[in-house]
Order: sequence, then structure tokens, then C-alpha cells
Amino acid sequence: MAGGVAKNDQRRLAEVAGLERDRALLGRASTAERVADILRDRITEGYFPPGARLSEESIGGALGVSRNTLREAFRLLTHERLLVHELNRGVFVRVVTVEDLDDIYRVRMLVECAAVRGLGEGPHDDRTTAAVAAIEAAVRAGEAASHDRAWQDLSTANIRFHQGIVALAGSPRTDELMRGVLAELRLVFHVMADPRRFHAPYLTRNRQIVEALQAGDAVEAERLLLSYLEDSRSQLSGAYAQHIARD
Repeated sequence: MAGGVAKNDQRRLAEVAGLERDRALLGRASTAERVADILRDRITEGYFPPGARLSEESIGGALGVSRNTLREAFRLLTHERLLVHELNRGVFVRVVTVEDLDDIYRVRMLVECAAVRGLGEGPHDDRTTAAVAAIEAAVRAGEAASHDRAWQDLSTANIRFHQGIVALAGSPRTDELMRGVLAELRLVFHVMADPRRFHAPYLTRNRQIVEALQAGDAVEAERLLLSYLEDSRSQLSGAYAQHIARD
């Protein structure tokens, strides 16, 4: 795997000039938080894969930010468990362990199921109705991506589906928590060979969950969601353990 990571480093860092397009997102008031937002997006998109070393000089130059600002952004993403600092070696995109993956799913079951459970019985208020509509839109996007065989788009739609589930709670703090958890989960998917295998089978279950929500049946939606997450954890954890063992 080390050789593969080295090749990926060379290819990805050769493309670091692409970050220059993100300068406009920083505006005049460049901040470590905004830099962290950009890098988080790039990491979760797979632009910097797990195990890749992040060059301060290349990234700082591409974004036009100071070394201190970039280091603070790295610190924020290390706190979110997306990066890891290795003494005398630098900063790397984190490689998730099997134990990490199981813990991610424990958090997901606690938070996502609680968000659905908290809805109670319908009818729902306007905020909840809008949140359910956003979930349904994510399901439609996933179905369209599957039809087009756009597997990375399918992965993104699935993440948005689960972000929508969490948004049912109406809690900015919970949204922020799950943003980090789901970003960490994508680190796992980026090293798996077949994203279709891990996302396409759940499209039907996503549709069943959103239909239960639309019908105001939070109890059934939670039951479906818990079963979904348990099956997903078992499938992905087993496959990821095999992948780690091979490498």
C-alpha cells in the first residue's frame, strides 16, 4: 500500500494548483476555519486520499494563505480526526481503523435514530416538512446517480440522505457533529474498490424510510433506519477488515 500511496501523493499534489480556484471562497478575511472547510471538502471528495501527505508549501501557495493559518486549519481537521500529525514526517490524511469504523456506526445509530424518534407522530411543522423534503430530494438524486451509473455521485447522495436525517433534530450542534462523523466515514469508502456495492443496495431502503417519514410514521422510520445501519455496519466493517488485512 505504501507504494500506492506514494504514487497517489505525487499525482494528487501535482494537481494542487486546482486549489487556486478555491481562493475566491476565502474572501478578503482569510481564516483557518475557511481553509479547513475547503480542505475538508477536498478530503471527503477523495482529492487527498487516506494516507496522503499534505504539503504545507504546495497547499499554502495554492490557497494564498500563511503557514500559520494553514497549520491552524490542519489542527482543526486533526481534532476532527480527518488528519494526523506524525512527528518529523508531516501531516497526513488519516487512515481509519476497523475499530474506528465500528465506533462511527455506534454514533450514527445513537444520533440518527434519536433524530427520527424525536419527531413523534404527525402532522409535522413546516421546518420538519422541509427537512423531509430535503431527504426525499437526496433519495431522488441517489436514484438518478444509480441510473446513470455515477457511483461517486451515488455515494454523495447517500451522505446527504443521512445528513438530512440528522437535520430532522433541528440542532446545529448535532449537524456539526455528524458532518465530521460522515466525513470520517467517507475516508473508508475512498479506499474501497467498489462504491456501487456499498451504496446501490440501500437505495430501496432509503426510499422506504423517506416514505415512512412522509406518512408521519416515525416509529416505522426508526425501525427501518436501525435495521439499515446495522446491516450497513456489518457489511462495510467485514469488507474493510479484509481490505486492511490485505494491505
